Amino acid sequence: MKKLSIFFLMIAGMQVMAQQQKTKNLVVVTLDGYRWKELFTGADEELINNKAFIKQKDVKDKYWRNTPEERRKVLMPFFWSTIAAKGQLYGNRTVGNNMNVKNPYWFSYPGYNEMFTGYPDTIVNSNDYPPNPNVNVFEFINKQPAYQGKVAVFAGWNAYYRILNEKRSGLPINAGWTEFKGPNITETQKFLNWQQQFVPQIYGPDERIDAVTYPMAKEYLKQNHPKVLYLAFIDTDAFGHQGKYDLYLDAAHRTDTFIGDLWNYLQSDPFYKDQTTLLVTTDHGRGDGASWKSHKRSIPHCDEVWLAAIGPDSKALGEVRQSGQLYQNQIAKTIGRLIGLDFTTKNPMGEPIESILKK
Repeated sequence: MKKLSIFFLMIAGMQVMAQQQKTKNLVVVTLDGYRWKELFTGADEELINNKAFIKQKDVKDKYWRNTPEERRKVLMPFFWSTIAAKGQLYGNRTVGNNMNVKNPYWFSYPGYNEMFTGYPDTIVNSNDYPPNPNVNVFEFINKQPAYQGKVAVFAGWNAYYRILNEKRSGLPINAGWTEFKGPNITETQKFLNWQQQFVPQIYGPDERIDAVTYPMAKEYLKQNHPKVLYLAFIDTDAFGHQGKYDLYLDAAHRTDTFIGDLWNYLQSDPFYKDQTTLLVTTDHGRGDGASWKSHKRSIPHCDEVWLAAIGPDSKALGEVRQSGQLYQNQIAKTIGRLIGLDFTTKNPMGEPIESILKK
């Protein structure tokens, strides 16, 4: 009897939490392999002055300023105007506000697995790993009656078919150089399909540039109004691996523009306005100095990540400058809680980030 009472109290608590929350929709965005250093301090002085990594003559005119605060704002103006004023930013290690991954590998597939399953599974140890055996939070949400068929994924990297286990999860995923499909695609979607075939595959056949992925995701938002959208950008990591720091900075600036445009659209559409939370984060860090091109366990700092949030249930803390420690495995439960769901699996998981959930 006591166990039944506790169970019903838990259910009642979840119902009250859902009733109090204003977030009805959720958009999650990732910038693959984007360092906390650029987000919080702007262009790296050592790298922007290294001709081995810079070809553009005007890169310093675009992104170099005297102070870290000026540099970060010119690089990521949406983050440092709108999110800094109305949202939350975690991960500035210069003030002791830390966020790290818990998985031991420090590269993409293990990072996204940890992020979306809440479990840093050591068997997920390669970017070529087969379809993920772990249930992810989007899959869980998509199986809830209020959200069934109202979750979507758009990604630059085609590994997401495996990371989110498309066949098992049933999630609609558009990743890599995949066209829009379906009986009711719009003329704009048909045009984006047509245009995509002429865009150079500068990262190879597995990774689609963000300037193609973003318009496809935005058009889907406008036409289908999913309640949960995951949008995964790839340009920052791709140019990082190529050692092109100027293009890495351009990619960060361009992605900031896309995210700003996305937020402005969400606030202009009555379906999303004032009832949508946006989370932005990354899968892993990168090395320092000449090692900035790579990321793996043997390179220091590749486990260092960050997180941003803005929405009706998140207090406007701005840049969180208090010392503290967050982990990537806390994101999955946070995603669920934001829309009033308790995401659980058979595996141990990180706890939700309460400061994001309380206005």
